[in-house]
Amino acid sequence: MKKFDELTEREILALAISLEEEDERVYADFGEGLKENFPGSAAVFEGMRQEESEHRRRLIELYRQKFGDHIPLIRRQDVRGFVERKPVWLVRPLGLDTVHKTASAMEVETRRFYEKAAARAQDAGIRQLLDDLAQEERSHEYRAQELREEELGPQVQLDEERASRRIFVLQIVQPGLAGLMDGSVSTLAPVFAAAFATRNSWDAFLVGLAASVGAGISMGFAEALSDDGSLTGRGHPWVRGLVCGAMTAVGGIGHTLPFLIPNFHLALIVAVIVVLAELAVITWIRHRYMDTPIVSAAMQVALGGALVFATGVLIGSS
Repeated sequence: MKKFDELTEREILALAISLEEEDERVYADFGEGLKENFPGSAAVFEGMRQEESEHRRRLIELYRQKFGDHIPLIRRQDVRGFVERKPVWLVRPLGLDTVHKTASAMEVETRRFYEKAAARAQDAGIRQLLDDLAQEERSHEYRAQELREEELGPQVQLDEERASRRIFVLQIVQPGLAGLMDGSVSTLAPVFAAAFATRNSWDAFLVGLAASVGAGISMGFAEALSDDGSLTGRGHPWVRGLVCGAMTAVGGIGHTLPFLIPNFHLALIVAVIVVLAELAVITWIRHRYMDTPIVSAAMQVALGGALVFATGVLIGSS
């Protein structure tokens, strides 16, 4: 890699052209990745892509005037000081927060490059263009805000918020809720069966830990292998599997941890309280994100939990 201070004016212009081309293609990728779920934001990035294209055209025009038609290939990774970027094509699915943060970082980095390049330039024409581009990059964030106001009316913003919420529910909430319900409810039977059968807190804890971890691994693989998300829009299968598996384990371990208390009766009371809290959390999530009426959600969760709990107690006491 070469130090920025070692670059000639010719190399600085060639690097600037390369940077503008890369930024233009990144904004194009953002627009392409967002157009299905967030068409308004996709239009914003299309506008920003056009601005970067105009910057590149002006740079190429000046370069040809000063140095001829051949433009050497100098990339950001050839010069020290640039922040390494994660390739956009590896970031799927794209989220609004991700692209806006990335775009903001790109604008800041490009502006600083132009400011530093302009300070080193000796040619008046080159210095003037670099200064102009630095000013335009400084105002780029304001221009992006103007584009958002032009393209994203109140109804479009509302639609995109709904789309974002739908994606979050499909990719995170649904697998997480499925895991939490399975872990919280299905492990009640083995944990409390072991507790009532042995009357020993440590034995109940070991059974609960094994049931929770085992259920988490099983549910994680089952969710990851259920579908690849290409048609359902549910996101990357292994992300869903990780979320589902982790929440399954958490759901089971929650009412297992109280059995670390040596006093069996105290541990049992605390475990029952934790179970009630878990069922209340599941009820709230179903009401909040799955649009299930609160009374209906509470009755369904309570009925399932009560049946499994009773099964564990009866088997353990027999």
